[in-house]
Amino acid sequence: MADTIETLDRSLIQHGPDNERIYLMKVCGEDLPGLLGKMDRLAEKQGYTKIFAKVPLQVKGLFRQRDYVQEAAVPGFYHGQVDGVFLAKYLNPTRRQDPRRERIDTILETARQAADQSEAAEAPRAFTVRPAEASDAEEMADLFRQVFESYPFPIFNPRYLQETMESHVQYFCALDGGRIAAVSSCEMDRSAENVEMTDFATLPEYRKRGLAQLLLSTMEDHMRALGMQTFYTIARSLSPGMNITFAKRNYTYGGTLIQNTNICGRLESMNVWYKNTG
Repeated sequence: MADTIETLDRSLIQHGPDNERIYLMKVCGEDLPGLLGKMDRLAEKQGYTKIFAKVPLQVKGLFRQRDYVQEAAVPGFYHGQVDGVFLAKYLNPTRRQDPRRERIDTILETARQAADQSEAAEAPRAFTVRPAEASDAEEMADLFRQVFESYPFPIFNPRYLQETMESHVQYFCALDGGRIAAVSSCEMDRSAENVEMTDFATLPEYRKRGLAQLLLSTMEDHMRALGMQTFYTIARSLSPGMNITFAKRNYTYGGTLIQNTNICGRLESMNVWYKNTG
C-alpha cells in the first residue's frame, strides 16, 4: 500500500510505513510553527523514523529549533528568487547514517567527471519523445512495475497516473515505433514556478541508449515554455546513470538526503540536483 498524500492544516504532506517518514511537500506559512508539533505527534504515533521538509530558506530557523538539520539547498527554488532548503529530523539515530556513503561520493565524482569530459550523447534517431496521454497510463504503469520493485508514489496505478496528468504532472514517453521504451515526468509547482524532473524509467532492453538524456532535454524545453524558473530532481544516489544524466545537462549538485526514500525494495539516500533557467 502506497503512502498517503494529504493536507495537515493547509500544508501538503506524504506519510506512511513504506518510507517510514513524513514528507512535508509544500508548507503553508500560516501553519507555522504549530505544524511542527503536529508532525512530531503524527510521527510518534505512527512510529516513523524521519521527518523530511522542503521549505523556503526564511523559515529554516523555526525548523532548526526543533532539531532539523539541512541536507540540501536549491537557490531560487521559489519563483527563481527565494532559496529552498531540504531539512530532516531523525527520530532514530541509525537512520541518520548511510553505510554506503563512500560509494555515493564515488558516484558523485564520476558524474562530475563525465560532465566535464563530454557532451550529452544523442539518442538514436529511431526514438521519438512526446507528452503522455491518458490512454498511455496502462502501458506506463506496466513499465514502472517492470523497472521498480518499490516506489515512493503510486506510479504502478494507472488511475493515479491519469489523475496526476489532469492536475500537476506532465509525463513524457520515449517511443520505439509504437512501443513505450522509457518514461519520465515533470511534477510542476506552478505557484512557485519550479518543477521536479522525476520518474525516469527505461525498460531493460533499451538501457544505455541515451533515452534519459533525450527525455530530460525534451522536458526542459516544455517546462521553459510554461515559465518554470527552476528545475530540480531527487535522484537515487546509488544510480550512476541518473546522476551522470543530470550532471551532463549542467545541473548542480545540491546535497544528499540520507536514507530518505523506499525505492527498488529498500531505503536509499537521494541526491538533489538543480538548474536555474533565469
